[in-house]
Amino acid sequence: MATTQHYLWAAGHFLLLACSLRFFLAKALFRAVSIWWYKASFTGALVSYAIVCLKSLGPPQPNAGWVKRAWLDENIQYFLMAFYWWSSRPVTLALVPYAIFSLFHALTFTRTTLLPQFLPPTPSAQPGGAPTPHPLAKKLQVWVKTNYDNAMRAVAFAELVILARVVLGALTFRNAFVTPLVYAHFLRQRWYQSKFSRDAVASVHARILAFVNSPGKPPVVAQVYKQVTDLAGRWAGSLPGPAAGAGAGAAGARRQ
Repeated sequence: MATTQHYLWAAGHFLLLACSLRFFLAKALFRAVSIWWYKASFTGALVSYAIVCLKSLGPPQPNAGWVKRAWLDENIQYFLMAFYWWSSRPVTLALVPYAIFSLFHALTFTRTTLLPQFLPPTPSAQPGGAPTPHPLAKKLQVWVKTNYDNAMRAVAFAELVILARVVLGALTFRNAFVTPLVYAHFLRQRWYQSKFSRDAVASVHARILAFVNSPGKPPVVAQVYKQVTDLAGRWAGSLPGPAAGAGAGAAGARRQ
């Protein structure tokens, strides 16, 4: 039986999805759109992440153990990042990872909680057997399972695009100078905790290497890129490596 907390968690995801879709459509059609839709999207994210963080870590406690666990918790990281986006100048791309996460959680909530109330499963013909889910619920389950890994890869690449966007934004005064630093630290955590992120970094790194080392490019281009990657590697603690197979499981408000 779903609890009130569970419904609030789902409501946050549905709010994020609806408002971000409205915001994306307006931007794609080059129409003016109120910042309210952007703020409402991240308000939904904050609600969902706050519930998950409270459930996994418990109420905040003034001790080193709780702070350490919170600092390393991915839900906390996404919650803090959502708050940063909510409180700063809008960056449309910042909504993309959260919207993808919410899409999968909203579909799962629909399948497991909403559909059984309107399209109940068929009772088993065998005594004591499990009931058969409605065909629509089964289709949702198959779609989520089939597309999950590809969606998480898309999120990992989107987060790299967001970094490029905020770096350019800082140089062109479209966002605060501190934003690239905040987001780079966030991605540093993603590098350590998500194989999807490591694969995305490795893929982009390989493509850039192939470009700067291609015939006709001045040697200084490759030298500058090497210095940049050496600096980034020392800061992050490791250099980009070759991509490998990926695997991850769903978590309360985002992927693991």
